[in-house]
Parts: sequence; structure tokens; C-alpha cells
Amino acid sequence: MKRLFSTVVVALTAALTLSACGGGDPLTNTSPTPADSGAASSSGGGGSKKVVVGSANFPENVLLAEIYAQALEAKGVQVEKKLNIGSREVLYEQVKGGGLTILPEYIGSLLAFVDKSTTAKSKEDILAGLKEKLPAELEVLEPAAAEDNNSLTVTKELSQKVGLTTIEDLVKVAKGYTVGGPPEFQARQEKNFKDTYGLEFKEWKKTGDATADAIKDGTIQVGNVFTTDPKVIINGLISLQDTKHAFGADNVAPLVNKAGVDETVTSTLNAVSAKLDTAGLLTLMKRVSIDKDDAATVAKDWLTQNGLAS
Repeated sequence: MKRLFSTVVVALTAALTLSACGGGDPLTNTSPTPADSGAASSSGGGGSKKVVVGSANFPENVLLAEIYAQALEAKGVQVEKKLNIGSREVLYEQVKGGGLTILPEYIGSLLAFVDKSTTAKSKEDILAGLKEKLPAELEVLEPAAAEDNNSLTVTKELSQKVGLTTIEDLVKVAKGYTVGGPPEFQARQEKNFKDTYGLEFKEWKKTGDATADAIKDGTIQVGNVFTTDPKVIINGLISLQDTKHAFGADNVAPLVNKAGVDETVTSTLNAVSAKLDTAGLLTLMKRVSIDKDDAATVAKDWLTQNGLAS
């Protein structure tokens, strides 16, 4: 399962009440805003009942929750935000039990959580698996084109020089290239790449958190970088398209408690998903993680630019 909603914090977060999520985002070490601390915000009017939007405790998920919450407020929905809560194990049970109404999720990782034996990789197969495996209380709404996913990434210069836009394009040159990633990357992916694409590299290096920088400085030619990592922009990198789903789809989508949402909520969240793509999310994450802009402000700007704000 991807880094999302790390299980390391389960023992701690399970002991916290849903309304006391203090401490701020541990990935950016910033102080929580009132919304981050679980404070409610609402807008008057509208026929929808109040919904509770939650998030995990890392910047991207907080940003997505802000986007969902503000889009709903613009439609007159009363919204309470409970952000920076913790792991998927805690969050999933809260949505299932109705303590949270809406949670930004990632479809491939969610299916792996509810169905440990799944082999689904395409978006369509993953959505079919979720429809079958999610309990009656829960539903995944329309997924966005945006994915926070593993990728094989190269410099823009190499992409243009060799003609690399997809992972499949690497087959013609990979035997002369070094690939880098987390310590477990080779063990997890070497056979997968060969089986899926017939892809073999000259050498594998353990570059860990420095992978994006190692691509930039030429230590490696190809690296495993997440598609919404701001270093993709900073280092001028290109994430190659995974046309055969070696990594599996992990599109962003709202997970909802069906009893807590109505047509206004559903249509609003689907409208957000229709506008959100990976390149756009990557740009937003640069503002949040690198420029240190407030997530609520970044969310408002994006909604305004896409005609989804009040």
C-alpha cells in the first residue's frame, strides 16, 4: 500500500477524539489553523443537512478536504471540517460510522485496504472492486483524473532527447540506464516492470528521499517519484505515463457515508473531481509544501479559477 494514511500512527490516533486533532501537519511542521484543529465552519442557507469533511494528517489530504469543504459551502451546504486526524484505519471507521461524512481518498489504496487479495490495477477494475467490497454504508463518488501515485520519472531534457513520454518508451533504452528509488523499490518492482513492460535496467540504486535530486544531478537517469511531489516541478522532471498500469491507478475520489449526502453534495463533489487533474494538483502542492501558502487559501484560489467558488 502506498505511503498514504500510514498505519504507524494508528495506536496514537485511535485514542484521540475526533474533535481534538491538534498538533498540526507533521509533514510540514506548521501550526494548525482553526479548521485544522477541528473547528466547524458553516455557511447559511441551502437545503442540505450539515456534512462533516475529514482528512488524514498530511498536506495533500488536508488541501483536498479544504477544496471539498469550500466547494460545498459555495453551494449553501453547512460544513464542519475535522482535519489532520490520522491514519486510514481510524478515518475509514469514522466515515463508516457517520462521524465523518466525506473523506478524500485514493481508489487503488482504498481497495487494497478493504480487499487484501485484490489484483485490480486499472481505474475501471478498481472501481468495480470497490463497488463490490465497500460496505452498504459507503460509496466512492466520481474519481478525479488527479492521481497521487508512484511513477517512473526522468528529466525533461532526457524525455525530449530520447523521446520518452510513457514507461513503455523506456524499453528501448533502459538497459543503459540506472534507476533509483526507496530501499524496497527493486524487490517490489523489478519483476513487475519486466512482466508488464518487458523493462530491464542496467542498475538499481537506493536513493530514497533524494530520488528527485538524483535524477536532476544525473546520478540516476530514471527514478521512482510520486506524481504530486513538488520536486517534479522544482527539478523540471517528467513523470512517464503508465499506460499498462504497472503501479495501478490511485485516482483521488471522495469517500462518503451515503446516509449523510444528498444530490447537492454529490453533484458538487463530482464537479470538483471533473476539474482536478494531476498537473493541477501538483501545482497546488508546490504552493502548500514549498511556498508554505495556507491550504485554505490555495483551495479557494483553485475553486475560483475553476468556477466552483461562491
